[in-house]
Amino acid sequence: MVFGVGGSVAGFVLAGGRSSRMGSDKALELFGGRPLIQRALSILAEVAAGPRIAGSRSTLAGYAEEIPDTFAEAGPLGGVHAGLSASVAEWNVFLPVDVPLMPASLLRCLVELAILTGSPVTVATLNGRMEPFPVVLNRSVLPQITDLLERQDAACHAAWRSIPEVLGAELDAVAVENLVQCGQCSHPLALPPMLWFQSANTQGELALLHRYAGFA
Repeated sequence: MVFGVGGSVAGFVLAGGRSSRMGSDKALELFGGRPLIQRALSILAEVAAGPRIAGSRSTLAGYAEEIPDTFAEAGPLGGVHAGLSASVAEWNVFLPVDVPLMPASLLRCLVELAILTGSPVTVATLNGRMEPFPVVLNRSVLPQITDLLERQDAACHAAWRSIPEVLGAELDAVAVENLVQCGQCSHPLALPPMLWFQSANTQGELALLHRYAGFA
């Protein structure tokens, strides 16, 4: 199932990091012969047609539409704000550019759960810990995110917990272990969930993820 940009779900790659630990723009680093930005867009494209790039610090327009980030120094939450501000979709899924082992099946589960429950914030947990991304957000959370950013409170963990309460709702956090056990999501390379959320912040981490994926 793929939702159109003009439909109920929109997808955004968060690519606004400074990449200081990588030493170069991580979005353009190769993973399996393709730039990380291209891989992230292809993952999102399986659940939302026409995914876009939110908060880019470089020229990535050759890969997808770029959305300027008003709160460029606020980290991922600034990119989320940019995406929601440009979105006309009710539901919006956000994926960082640096998690190349994330399976699209998990994104699909989160999107379907968000639509089913109506929760304004839907995330995954692993070993009892909430993972801030990927996240599915209802567009109604935009005012709350704007308020947090204007108060320079840009921690995503805290935002995902506080926003539903402000809206009189509940955070929907689903255990990845349960989804895997029930056969609702899996990795195409049969990699365990603990690797799905691993980010490539350095050249060493990227090389390690390459090995896990069988590219090196």
